[in-house]
Amino acid sequence: MDRADVYHSDPDILGGTPVFTGTRVPIDTLLVYLRKGKRIEDFRDDFPTVSREQAEALLELAEQELVAET
Repeated sequence: MDRADVYHSDPDILGGTPVFTGTRVPIDTLLVYLRKGKRIEDFRDDFPTVSREQAEALLELAEQELVAET
């Protein structure tokens, strides 16, 4: 999945905070859920506008950017 299909940043949406594409859900919300031991399913129950594919793709992108290149 292309990054633009996963998340974007627009100054007119939440002041430019990166959000899942097509939503107003900040991407860091997913990270907070996972840090607190919750599952992607828990996150999606609370934010159904974010697809499972977007949530998983965000984690893959983070891995590519932060882990794979180290």
